[in-house]
Amino acid sequence: MSLKIRKQDALNYHTQGQPGKIEVVPTKMLSTQLDLALAYSPGVAEPCKEIAANKDDVYKYTSKGNLVAVISNGTAVLGLGNIGPEAAKPVMEGKAVLFKKYAGIDSFDIEIDEEDPDAFIKIVKALEPTFGGVNLEDIKAPECFKIETELREKMHIPIMHDDQHGTAIISSAALLNALEIVGKKIEDIILVVNGAGAAAVSCSRLYIALGLKKENLIMCDSKGVINAARTNLDATKTEFVTKRKLNTLQEAIKGADVFVGLSVADAITPQDVLSMAKDPIVFALANPNPEIDYNVAMKTRPDVIMGTGRSDHPNQVNNVLGFPYIFRGALDVHATEINEAMKLAAVHALADLAKEPVPDIVFQAYGIDRLQFGRDYLIPKPLDPRLITTVSPAVAKAAIDSGVARNPITDWGQYHHDLLKRVGIDQKLTSRIIERAKQNPKQIVFAEADHPKILKAAQVLQDEKIARPILLGSRPEIERLIAEYGLDLSECKIIDPREEKERSERFAKAYHQKRQRKGIAYRDAERAMRDRNAFGAMMLEFGEADALVSGLTKDYPKTILPSLQIIGMAEGVNRVAGMYIIMNKKGTFFFADCTVNVDPSANDLVEIIGLAARGVKFFDIEPRVAMLSYSNFGSSKGPIPEKTREAVRIAKQKYPQLIVDGDIQANVAFDTEIQRQIFPFSALAKDGANTLIFPNLASGNIAYKLLMEIGGAEAIGPILLGMKKPVHILQLGSSIRDIINMAAIAVVDAQLHDQNNRL
Repeated sequence: MSLKIRKQDALNYHTQGQPGKIEVVPTKMLSTQLDLALAYSPGVAEPCKEIAANKDDVYKYTSKGNLVAVISNGTAVLGLGNIGPEAAKPVMEGKAVLFKKYAGIDSFDIEIDEEDPDAFIKIVKALEPTFGGVNLEDIKAPECFKIETELREKMHIPIMHDDQHGTAIISSAALLNALEIVGKKIEDIILVVNGAGAAAVSCSRLYIALGLKKENLIMCDSKGVINAARTNLDATKTEFVTKRKLNTLQEAIKGADVFVGLSVADAITPQDVLSMAKDPIVFALANPNPEIDYNVAMKTRPDVIMGTGRSDHPNQVNNVLGFPYIFRGALDVHATEINEAMKLAAVHALADLAKEPVPDIVFQAYGIDRLQFGRDYLIPKPLDPRLITTVSPAVAKAAIDSGVARNPITDWGQYHHDLLKRVGIDQKLTSRIIERAKQNPKQIVFAEADHPKILKAAQVLQDEKIARPILLGSRPEIERLIAEYGLDLSECKIIDPREEKERSERFAKAYHQKRQRKGIAYRDAERAMRDRNAFGAMMLEFGEADALVSGLTKDYPKTILPSLQIIGMAEGVNRVAGMYIIMNKKGTFFFADCTVNVDPSANDLVEIIGLAARGVKFFDIEPRVAMLSYSNFGSSKGPIPEKTREAVRIAKQKYPQLIVDGDIQANVAFDTEIQRQIFPFSALAKDGANTLIFPNLASGNIAYKLLMEIGGAEAIGPILLGMKKPVHILQLGSSIRDIINMAAIAVVDAQLHDQNNRL
């Protein structure tokens, strides 16, 4: 099912906070007069003089080597056509965001108000001193061919029109693997391309470069087959004229081995697919609706190998598999262009990666148990963390071998490390969790459903199939808010405790039975069920929901108490703890305990260390635990250093396989250079810490809140560790995105609970 996008949601996304999706952030300190003097006048004169003496030093002293321009004139934006440069800007900003997310590349989007190709070329050419590469985007054919060709000739940095080459590279990788599976050779097949735009032309040229015989390629446009009888063909279409006596797409597809659709929805029929050769390969890449529906094609021909541009079917031909990593490799060797050798290297790298054993992290991200090279897995998944360390080095090596690299790589092992450091897999953590949740959505009861934020989050969770929300609260108020905000929560169950007499009585009896020896009379139990946190916890206890999420409007202690009383802690756990995921440009880190234990003892800290380590592993990350203090390995005395040292001593005995050390100061826990120089015995000296255990609630709570407010970090949490069933407490006043992220974590926690693999 395609994702439902509401107009107002999209507009709100682009306007909330600071308008747009990107900003410029300084990479150097600017806190003193000396900093300012070094950054600008007079200090800036020194790198200027170095670059004037050696122009290539611009890569050494400026951001040019990691800066790509995303340029468009708005003449072919998405499926919207020529809507102008201003209207193209949101798309170009989006492309810049993808560059950053997937490859750590900084981008400026540049929208040029110029449709004349020669003038456009002149403008872009003049930008060469600023950028390390240019990604052309959404420029209509046939002008895009002239623009790219001439810019590649005139400029000495990587240039690529992704609308052409992105689809060509990804589909080529899929084609090679599909042909291998069906036992056919590319030089022997008949291939039909429906569409004659930029992507179709580039795909066709690349297929020919891979070995497809030109006479075996049949291209069709809206008027039918591009054949020798056609007149008034432009130079590009003339390149693909066939001598075969074919006029219609239906005639061309008969007996063909491969169909590649880059055209419009429903361009071919089941009868067309039936007329193809044995083991047909159909890449229906029109978006959002392909040339033939995936399920229809699979039902029509069980032997068909199918690919689409959609994420809800196997073999998604998605350009994000290519352009970030291609530019990454090209930039890192200061390539003068992106040539055919580099594109072919990307094709083969993608094709080969699909044949490698798939790491667990990919299984976890997509919620699947098995994924191996075959008809339903021709190319890697977009969230595969190996893409950057597979495609980028292949492109870089091809640039070196083909003589277009000005900065050849000599230490490939170090380059592999540098690539991981640039982007890492941690930046994709939330994406992996959400994708994993979508594979098996669970029922999440929201105890504060009469709040607009909860309802707006529920809309996203429902529409994206992340979770199945249960809305707990006053029915009239919930329905009023749904109407007021124009929401459609028809798939969500609304439960008003005031309407649930039988259920409330059943819950009260069960609660009384649990707490009757804790001073709770039956009337107290009845009153307790008026608290929606208690009611929601009882729903979870009775199996009427899979997880509980609450805490948006109440203090943490008041929210957590009913769940502790009703659900309780997991077997073998003596206390619960709270953990935050803290994400910034340096990576992803885990903070515990910031929310539950006020002044834990050494033994309590050992329990928290164990809970946190299991919690980090839940996210497919190996924990490296630092027990924080104001002391470094006994350098200071006092109750906190003493209990933290004792906690580490016990933890190392209890969890011998765990990387854990302390007592240690927070800055030293991250600084491996200091550790190697002064504390080489530290278990954290090699890679530093990613999991921080705080000695008391005050220090943990203060630390994460300071990071959120003034440290530029994003926090997810608190994640409640050690409960018998999935209960997760929101931070007071959480944003809608925070609620969605927490719900996704709750879903995955519930999935694992079903497998008896608890957090």
